[in-house]
Amino acid sequence: MKRLAEGLSDDRGDVPGWVLITLMTAGLVVVIWALAAPALSSVFEQAIERVTGL
Repeated sequence: MKRLAEGLSDDRGDVPGWVLITLMTAGLVVVIWALAAPALSSVFEQAIERVTGL
């Protein structure tokens, strides 16, 4: 029981794991944004052209 209490009071956490997850998520966002940006820009420009009639 004492061992369990000591384990629960240890608040160091898994910092390297969280850092890795954060960096991987940021990397995925950058890659997806880089791939999708031209298509999204094109869709936006077409929508503006239709609204303004230019």
